[in-house]
Amino acid sequence: MSAVGLVCSHCGARYPVSAQYVCTQCFGSLEVAYDWDAVRHRLTTEPFPCHVPNLWRYRALLPVGGGPLIDLGTGFTPLLRADRLARELDLEELWIKNDTVNPTYSFKDRVVSVAVTAAQQMEIPVVACASTGNLAGALAAHAARAGLPAYVFVPADLEPEKLLGAAVYGPQVVAVRGSYDQVNRLCVQIADRLGWGFVNINLRPFYSEGSKTLAFETAEQLGWSLPDHVVVPVAGGSLLSKIGKGFRELLDLGLVSGTLPRISAAQAAGCAPVAHAWEEGRDQVQPVRPNTIARSLAIGNPADGALALRTIRESGGAAAAVTDREIVEGIQLLARTEGIFAETAGGVTVAALRRLVERGQVKRGERIVLYITGNGYKTVTALEGTVQQPPVLEPRFAEFERWYGSAPAPIRQAV
Repeated sequence: MSAVGLVCSHCGARYPVSAQYVCTQCFGSLEVAYDWDAVRHRLTTEPFPCHVPNLWRYRALLPVGGGPLIDLGTGFTPLLRADRLARELDLEELWIKNDTVNPTYSFKDRVVSVAVTAAQQMEIPVVACASTGNLAGALAAHAARAGLPAYVFVPADLEPEKLLGAAVYGPQVVAVRGSYDQVNRLCVQIADRLGWGFVNINLRPFYSEGSKTLAFETAEQLGWSLPDHVVVPVAGGSLLSKIGKGFRELLDLGLVSGTLPRISAAQAAGCAPVAHAWEEGRDQVQPVRPNTIARSLAIGNPADGALALRTIRESGGAAAAVTDREIVEGIQLLARTEGIFAETAGGVTVAALRRLVERGQVKRGERIVLYITGNGYKTVTALEGTVQQPPVLEPRFAEFERWYGSAPAPIRQAV
């Protein structure tokens, strides 16, 4: 294993590899520590295996040992040139990292694959999570693959599509009255008292490392080069900060050259503690009460909010918050121009990019990558009443001809 322990991100205290996420000396968050000399040696003798078309091609840079991997084929998702969307936004070079096509249709498969593999290697008997939806499905699927008992804790008002998407794998789903932050507080208590492996609590140092693979894949798919600017949806803040960490690791290892991409945050206006802190010049987030259709981003007290802010500032990035109306428009714009149906978090990211372009914080000539992290079929209720109902015709050509002759021009041109 290239991971040699855990280290506090604040005071530097070190701990062995274990299911622990908080420093006992200063209560700072713990990060995985690696033996980078061993990593460099391994990459010299054993480069990333091209025959492994998933996130485990980067195993040398992830906190797992030599034992079995919990693998559903996650990762190495398409990086698509988005020329039609770029023209809509007056940009020259725009790419979409399409993580809607992972096994449970969101980027959460990446983090869960790493966390459940680590849990199994540490012989943790039960895995669990607190979730706004996507993580619930990913954890349940990977637990089924591993043959581990699983408990999924979700807000009681979770979208039915996401609830079903978790329940089908056979975990014990527990609905909790209250916000995600209240669900998470309950899960912290359960983790402390029962010793279960909560992937986004006491297994968080391992879990969060899975997000680095989005940066690794982006660079490799761009021919081992870096984008100029990336836009990332923000909930707890881990995804954005770990994408930044992934790019830095590639630079430090000499696998790419250049400078760290500018990293910008996308949030919903109804839950934007990171964006507000950035706009006000603060280093810490102030918790908010979520009120947005983008429930997968509805974390009012982000665990890695301060780290996300630091990543944004150190990279020269920015942050934007967008309304629920703009979120729906962003979903529709991405679908209409590039044929990708994203969940509400994707609408946030597209709409935030538009806002950043309007502000001049994303430059026209930059090479930009947009991270789309979840599939639209998980949040179809957000689009109710926003799409045109189909005409209902009798099965006769004459009736079709009458309708077609009076159809709006864009429809007639598309036929």
